[in-house]
Amino acid sequence: MGDLKLHGFWYSPFTMRVVWTLKLKGLSYENIEEDRYNKSPQLLEYNPVHKKTPVLVHGGKPICESMVIVEYIDELWPQNPLLPHDPYQRAQAKFWVAYAEQMVPVMPALIFSTNAEEKEKAVEKMWEHFKVLEDHCLADKRKFFGGDKINIVDIAFGSLVTLFITVGDVKQVNILVAEKFPLLHVWFDNFKNAPIIKENFPDREKMLTTIKAIMEKAMMERRLPSS
Repeated sequence: MGDLKLHGFWYSPFTMRVVWTLKLKGLSYENIEEDRYNKSPQLLEYNPVHKKTPVLVHGGKPICESMVIVEYIDELWPQNPLLPHDPYQRAQAKFWVAYAEQMVPVMPALIFSTNAEEKEKAVEKMWEHFKVLEDHCLADKRKFFGGDKINIVDIAFGSLVTLFITVGDVKQVNILVAEKFPLLHVWFDNFKNAPIIKENFPDREKMLTTIKAIMEKAMMERRLPSS
């Protein structure tokens, strides 16, 4: 099927999605760790439009955007399928993947919050999304979004919740409150402790240190006067 190479940042939720998918499929690949502030010429060549990670290179051909990559892998390697075969269930899974992407823009408000009021508003915005998942996606108390097995929706949300919790830790706020979101809390526990995910889950302290440094740099750059 050709060789596989992954350009990404180990701490990125979008790279995590691809790593977990490759591991769930039992696929071997070459990991190419990119520098956030000095991206390789190969990455810029492979993704000239957005110049972002992750990029999966398969047989010399690049595929960009994390969930596009996940679907590509799932279509090409049928073992441990991530998308349901049933058309209706498949459509539902794609709906929730799209909803996961809608959650991404709430993150900067918390990252760049500078006082308690801003932080509270940012967290409330995140909680609005969590409430939707609690009430409409996990109400039947499934172990995973995919039922008894991890599917594409778990991959999409698992990576984001990991980042949200880490950013919350940096900002000293509890994002995934068990009392407010018991079903989501149990789901995330199930997800991060699933064997393949657990083996490839980012180290908490290392991720905390890395994300904190990135956030501090972003805050500093934002405060600099524009030339």
